Amino acid sequence: MALPVETFFLHPDAQGTLQSQIQQMIAQGILSGRFQRGEKLPSTRKLAIHLGVSRITVTIAYTELLANDYLTSRGRSGYYVSENAPVPPAFTPSQAGPDAVDWTRAIGQRFSGGDMPRKPSDWGGYRFPFIYGQADPELFDHANWRLCALKALGQKDFTALTTDYYDQDDPQLIEFIARHTLPRRGIAARPEQILITLGAQNALWLTTQVLLTQRRRAALEDPCYHALRDILSQSRCHTTPVRVDADGMPPDAIPPDTDVIFTTPSHQCPTTNTMPMHRRHDLLERAAEMDALIVEDDYEFEMSFLKSPSPALKSLDTDGRVIYVGSFSKSLFPGLRLGYLVGSEPFIREARALRASVLRHPPGHVQRTAAYFLSLGHHDALIRRMGGALHERREVMAKAIAAHDLQIAGQGAYGGSSFWMRADNGVDTHELARRLQARGVLIEPGHSFFSGPARPKDYYRLAYSSIPANRIADGVAIVADEMRAMSHLGLSEASNWP
Repeated sequence: MALPVETFFLHPDAQGTLQSQIQQMIAQGILSGRFQRGEKLPSTRKLAIHLGVSRITVTIAYTELLANDYLTSRGRSGYYVSENAPVPPAFTPSQAGPDAVDWTRAIGQRFSGGDMPRKPSDWGGYRFPFIYGQADPELFDHANWRLCALKALGQKDFTALTTDYYDQDDPQLIEFIARHTLPRRGIAARPEQILITLGAQNALWLTTQVLLTQRRRAALEDPCYHALRDILSQSRCHTTPVRVDADGMPPDAIPPDTDVIFTTPSHQCPTTNTMPMHRRHDLLERAAEMDALIVEDDYEFEMSFLKSPSPALKSLDTDGRVIYVGSFSKSLFPGLRLGYLVGSEPFIREARALRASVLRHPPGHVQRTAAYFLSLGHHDALIRRMGGALHERREVMAKAIAAHDLQIAGQGAYGGSSFWMRADNGVDTHELARRLQARGVLIEPGHSFFSGPARPKDYYRLAYSSIPANRIADGVAIVADEMRAMSHLGLSEASNWP
């Protein structure tokens, strides 16, 4: 029996080429059971006329389905659903009833319920998205990334694509990091001292698991990257938040019984302040006195477009006590989830074994694609383009902030992609963010960056990486207008932060 041509239609929101859409349409029909084994498909001519596409497009789609054994050809008789085509399951899934498990008792350790900020999934549809860390489609090099991904899919790289590295990494990516990326930060490292991770956050988790126990103490910046605080909390180690000043973490404020110090010296998160050289040396001396280790998250060092970045803290380390965390997710795109750890070989050996037991290794295709994008110079070109755009946006935002008398609490002297702000008259920025969202403006409230029960609520972050320069001034004006309105309504509180 022939399937009626009216059974076939292309979804208006479908992605991909017409050829791939036709392939997907027919394959889904077979997998769902709508098209049965042995049924005849419309001719290529009839289906092409019905769908409004060229006959060759349908022919190519049929040919691909033939190659995958979804279809079979019977000479002049036409195309049929193959007898070897997959069939849907014969059973009907049962309707699940309510759980009989008491999950409040069964769950041994809780990881949900934190206050990590979440941005709307449709943030790109807002006119004024002052949100941090998202890729700007106008700046990203789509064409060359696509070419590198296709190159990594080629026969030459079949092993890199399909192999089980177990606890190892793509040698091409490791070589590029060792020979090009790290020397730019003043760091010399052998391949045995480098480990690829699923972004900086995964690197921090691995480091915490290897170095800290319930009996050890970690010192972290306050305010700091909120995910780090959650990671340390999960390890159940003792933690000491150390308030940062204009130069970052003060070494003298670190408790003497500290085992591991976490710091972001290049661009402190979230204040964006850069730790000067004299304090970097002081921090290294303080760590040596306590026999403590330092974990350096080299946050946003690529975004130093105002002046050349300072050498990494790791480059000044002569004792091997600094563990370096780097990431490509900030300079490329956050969905890449690709970072790296650099440290002494005994530490990397343990981190490598832990990674292998949890996730083995990051996907080979992602590693090889990144290796090509880096080694062919596309990453450097992207950084230069981003630096120029961010420099322009920063100047526009600084002028708009000054024009509306908004208060800057921190602005990186070297660059970065955001301003750390303080609201007027102690305005609650969580409520400010809620009210601004209704006006098409997204900001990031700052309370989640702080430690302790009495977190200040009058800080917020204005990022300019995801918004065009020509929209910044209007968006800042709305922020100022809403803040004044809240101040008049008395929606504020006193802050306990200096």
